[in-house]
Amino acid sequence: MKISQSYTMLSLLCSVVFLSTSCKEAEHNETEEQILARAKEIHERVITLDTHCDINVNNFTDSINYTQDLDTQITLPKMKEGGLDVAWFIVYTGQDSLTDSGYAKAYENAIAKFDAIHRLTEEIAPNDIELALTSDDVRRIVKSGKKVAMIGIENGYPVGTDIANVEKFYNLGARYMSLSHNGHSQLCDSNTGEEDDIWLHNGLSELGKDVIKEMNRLGMMIDVSHPSKESMRQMIALTKAPIIASHSSARALCDHSRNLDDEQLEWLRENGGVIQTVAFKSYLNTEKNDKRVAMEDEIAREIADSMGVTWMEWKEVRQLPAEEREAFFDFYVKMVPLREKKLSTMTDLPPAVNVSDFVDHIDYLIEKIGIRHVGISSDFDGGGGIEGWSDASETFNVTLELVKRGYSEEEIDMLWSGNLLRVLDEVEAVAKRIQNKDV
Repeated sequence: MKISQSYTMLSLLCSVVFLSTSCKEAEHNETEEQILARAKEIHERVITLDTHCDINVNNFTDSINYTQDLDTQITLPKMKEGGLDVAWFIVYTGQDSLTDSGYAKAYENAIAKFDAIHRLTEEIAPNDIELALTSDDVRRIVKSGKKVAMIGIENGYPVGTDIANVEKFYNLGARYMSLSHNGHSQLCDSNTGEEDDIWLHNGLSELGKDVIKEMNRLGMMIDVSHPSKESMRQMIALTKAPIIASHSSARALCDHSRNLDDEQLEWLRENGGVIQTVAFKSYLNTEKNDKRVAMEDEIAREIADSMGVTWMEWKEVRQLPAEEREAFFDFYVKMVPLREKKLSTMTDLPPAVNVSDFVDHIDYLIEKIGIRHVGISSDFDGGGGIEGWSDASETFNVTLELVKRGYSEEEIDMLWSGNLLRVLDEVEAVAKRIQNKDV
């Protein structure tokens, strides 16, 4: 009987291997039209989820909003055209002084962005997009035919020194938060400390440690894309739940402090978390980006001069007071399409960082830590966007490149949303155990 069962299992295994090999050979022999058609079918079936899309509250009004095809990289028309199902809208606050007045202003800014997202989903376009709080919500809303909004917080600075604000933000829909951005916050050190080797907390502050515990209790994912390496190490040692890097890529391929090195990736794998590979040019291919940026900056300076704006490098922008920084971001969003139009007429441009460079990082990350720990993000309207995925309308091109590289539908589903939603589920499960005092 055992011999018979073993023979049956062996026959079945051989059949699976044969079918798999046959399928791969068939795919190899596909025409470009057949590959395109198969990619479109896969793109239609999987849930596409982008964990990082910045917003401007001025685009969430009765007269100007995401139901229109604005110059922003994310709008409902662009999401529909590109087949992007889920956009995590970001409650971002730039780093300012660690003072009560600074915290109060940051809190006000954060609440304005929460209000804007709720206004979009509840008043402006409730028939087109709905706020999701859980993975079940995501699947239900996608099945209904509507787009999905989720909320992440970039920089825990608005928490101030009142830990009760973490729960307030959770109740407003936030399902992940990074404890810092560009510059050390009251909660933890930022990756930007690498530049001058000056640190404020040598990782997490005592308040930051309490915030990590509170996020675990509530069921809010911990985002390590901006905190320092030491902050990340301490977060992983402290957390009882998996973490995410909401918009980072592989440092081995692009040596930028915003990316995760191989040691950090191993920490993330052991923790069970996920890194959402980001389509940000300077985090993907430094050499290509630097050559292209030199040309792009020259054109941007010309456009800025014509608009009466002083052009600045991002390092300079980060040093601006919050209001001036927001004003520059407003200009930048308006400038980009003008620059792209000018670039499209030029024939002597260096090659741009593109979707192939982006998927190179996905390939590397999967090789290092396994496919269940890798996802996708854009950082649209926050500096992200590459050739081929310059806005939400081109989202399909990412799926197409994955299909061309031999990824299966199951793997593509994991990359686009499955892995991130798994972490969200696990974080919620940990929260329930903590609340029930089982942990």
